[in-house]
Formats: sequence, structure tokens, C-alpha cells
Amino acid sequence: MGPNGSSDSLKPSPKRLLLLYLLPIPVLFLSLWVGPSRMFGWEEVIAHFFQVGTIQEDAGQQMLHTILWDIRLPRILLGFLIGGALSVSGCALQAMFRNPLVCPYILGLSSGAAFGAAVSIAIGSGLLQLFSFGFGILAVGASYLLARSRKTVSIVSLILSGVVVSGLFTALLTIVQYCVDPFKLQTIVHWTMGNLHTAGWGKLRSAAGPILVGTGILLLYRFRLNVIALGDEQCRSVGLHPEAEKFRMLVPATLAASASVAVAGVIGLVGLLVPHLVRMMIGPDNRRLVPASFCFGGMYLVLVDDLARSLASVEIPIGVFTNLIGGPFLIYLLRKERVGWQI
Repeated sequence: MGPNGSSDSLKPSPKRLLLLYLLPIPVLFLSLWVGPSRMFGWEEVIAHFFQVGTIQEDAGQQMLHTILWDIRLPRILLGFLIGGALSVSGCALQAMFRNPLVCPYILGLSSGAAFGAAVSIAIGSGLLQLFSFGFGILAVGASYLLARSRKTVSIVSLILSGVVVSGLFTALLTIVQYCVDPFKLQTIVHWTMGNLHTAGWGKLRSAAGPILVGTGILLLYRFRLNVIALGDEQCRSVGLHPEAEKFRMLVPATLAASASVAVAGVIGLVGLLVPHLVRMMIGPDNRRLVPASFCFGGMYLVLVDDLARSLASVEIPIGVFTNLIGGPFLIYLLRKERVGWQI
């Protein structure tokens, strides 16, 4: 239902939906060729995939194998998973908060994860992903507990508690940055910008589990987001407890987003921009919106990463590009639509 009470919604054609689901496949293959190293042509890249598993004695083929399979492929797959996870999390939270300007970081997840990463770097624990993931979950949990009153959680109090928790962890992060030596400070600042340059099969394996579990739960129960988005009264009228349903959606959304931040840092505006774009293309029905957001969000982040690693000789953090691209576009959408949307 729209902001003015209209019940009409955009019903996408099957061809449009199919295009959204299949378009990431050629984009992923194209991304294998994109990078600062242009020593290999398309023909060699394609031919190499038909020779995988055979013995390669040629040094050039060995180098091609390393670049494609050990550097680019895990980075592309990780970028796709992270983009999809942030987009699905943003989509779920926007339905839960009934606001298209909500993102996965609204409850302090990014500031908590950034503080955890900074602490790990400062003490040299070597457990950066674990610290980041744990403190991200802790921040969201603290926001939820602060907002909980008499076994109920209002949307306004949840947002306000998220702002408070985010401010607290940001202050703690500033203290850590002030106290560490310049070399560690540089690492902390670079991590908070968001990047995929350290992606590898190990990071992909560690992130894939929680991301797939979180997004899988949201995909499985995406039809309930339509009921939640209609309000508490409508939710009760169909036999669902609104607070319990919101909590069930919040946990997997936080799990997927926290795992993404833990391996790639803070990548802004993906979870805010992508659901809004997909909603404009296929309508507000979460049964279609959630899976389409995963596909489009993964493709979007892979394309932005292609730009980040090929535009200059020195790689620019991907979080910088997502903000540079997403910020002006969101301003355009806000001015054009005046934040009008459909639930």
C-alpha cells in the first residue's frame, strides 16, 4: 500500500524478473577479466576454464590460473555474497521499520563492528573478523534491549537506541584511534572504508556460512515481511505476534550484515540503495523483492568493485565508491519522488 493509501502496485513481467535473476551470471564472468593486470585476453581466459584440472607446464598458464582462481574468483564471489547480504538485510529492515531510508547499519552495527576491528588491530590479536562480528552483534543486541519496554519494542525507540549505541561505539573507536601507533591507525582507517582487496578462499569460507544462513532465513520467510510492513494491527489480525515476527526478521538480517562487515569493513549505502532501486523496478511485494534484491545487490557490488580495482593504478577502497555512486543517486531519488514509496 502506498503512502497515500493506494493499493495498486507494480506487477513485473516474468521476463523482467528472469532478467534480474540471470543478469548477474554474465557480470560475474566479465569481472574475471577486469583488473589492473591485462596480460591475458578474453580467448585465454575462456580457454583456461576448459583446461582446469589438466597439467599446465607453461608459466603463463600457471600465472593465469593463479590470477583467476586464487585472486579474482574468490574476490568476485565474496563481493557478490556481501552485496546480496547487505541488500536483503536492508530490504527486510525497510519492511520492518516501514521506511525506505533504513539500512542495515541503523542499529549501530557498523560502529560496533568498526570498534571491534579497531580493538583487534590495536592489540594484535589476529582475530579481526571474530572481533568485528562479535561487536557488531553486540551493538544491535544492545540497541534492541535498550528499546525493549514491557515486553514490547516500538520502532521509534529502536531507532533512537540505535543512534545512542552507534554514538557510543563511535566515541570508543575514536579513543582507540587516538591511542594506537600511526601504522595501526592507518590499518584501522583503511578497514573502516570498506575493501575487498584481502579477499581469498579463507575469508569466503568464513563469511559464506553466516551470510547464507541469514539470507536463507529471510528468503524463506519473506512473505511475512508483507504482513509486518502493514502494521501491528494487521499482523495480529492474521494470527502473528508483531514483536516476535520483528525479532525473527532482525536476527537473520543482523547475522548476514555482521558477517559482511566482518570480512569487508563498512561498505555504505548498498543496503539502502539497492532495495529502493529494485522496488522501483518490480514493485513492493517482498516475495519478489527479497530474492531480486539479493541478485541485484550482489551484481551491483561486483560492478563497483570492478571499477575500484581497475580505475587507477592504486586500488581505491570500495566503500568510497559505493558512497560516491549511491549518495548522489539517492539525492536524485529523494528529490524526484519526495520519499514516496509503496509497502
